[in-house]
Amino acid sequence: MSEAGGPTDAGARAGVKLTSLDSPLFDGAEASKGDLIDYLEAVGERLVRQLRDRPLSVVRVRPGQEPFMQKNLPKYTPDWVQRKTIWAESSKREVTYALCDDVRTLLWFGNQRAVEYHVTLLLAEGLADYSGSPTHLVLDIDPAPDQPFRQVVDAAELIRRALAADGLAGAVKTSGSKGVHIFVPVVPGINLEDAAAATRAIAARAERLDPALATTAFIREDRGGKVFLDSTRAGGATVVAAYSPRIRPGATVSFPVSWADLPAIDPHDFTIRTAAKELGDRDPWTEHMPAPQALPEDLIAEGHTIPVARVQAMHEGKRRAKARREP
Repeated sequence: MSEAGGPTDAGARAGVKLTSLDSPLFDGAEASKGDLIDYLEAVGERLVRQLRDRPLSVVRVRPGQEPFMQKNLPKYTPDWVQRKTIWAESSKREVTYALCDDVRTLLWFGNQRAVEYHVTLLLAEGLADYSGSPTHLVLDIDPAPDQPFRQVVDAAELIRRALAADGLAGAVKTSGSKGVHIFVPVVPGINLEDAAAATRAIAARAERLDPALATTAFIREDRGGKVFLDSTRAGGATVVAAYSPRIRPGATVSFPVSWADLPAIDPHDFTIRTAAKELGDRDPWTEHMPAPQALPEDLIAEGHTIPVARVQAMHEGKRRAKARREP
């Protein structure tokens, strides 16, 4: 039976027909599709606030299949789902993204088994021709393999200190996996290159505070067991939204936390079965987010001296491959 509806419809919420609510969500989720729908309905507008006006990519998981990312809306998408068609330079084709601007759309995606919700840092209008400016900078902190979450907490504090040294502040949330994301809201008008440069500089300054703990090395084998400060989420890149579930054991959630509470949490405690109760009626992501900030010129200038990590890694990979081939 199609997830779009059929003879086993299990009722409707917000005008969306729901199906197969008792079916397992995915292997290791310890939750059903109905649990996902319940969670999405409970967080409702709080999650939609993070998705609204932004091109949406979702990660879906169908029974018996591997999870897959969906950017282009399927043909059976209802007409009432808002959308934006954007030229994708990488694939040389137009992609029609959803704009998840209301809870009805969110529940429709949930019924399609969309578990994860990833958005761009640009609003849809600005992404169409990359003329817009990002609303946030994002630092993604990933622990080394087999390292405790405490490593992430300590590295996040390095980012916080680096920001504070330039009069900046950010909000932090769990990634829903092993790390955390730090969002730094910025004033309109910052171009993509300057925003990306500033993000690189923040990571580099944090690394210099404790090079034994943290690294900006993009190539895994160069990290030496250190926590990775990933500054590459810029431009048209996406990041999982606050409150989004993840396809991870236990069906965890990307959950906002205060800086004061960060050292005491276990990110695995926030799941689609526990997170809504933990939130109550609050929206901590909105509460914790600072006002948009201007970026200091020295931060941008330093960032422009730092090579783009992915490009540098590509060239270094080619150099190492050539060295291995040579006698």
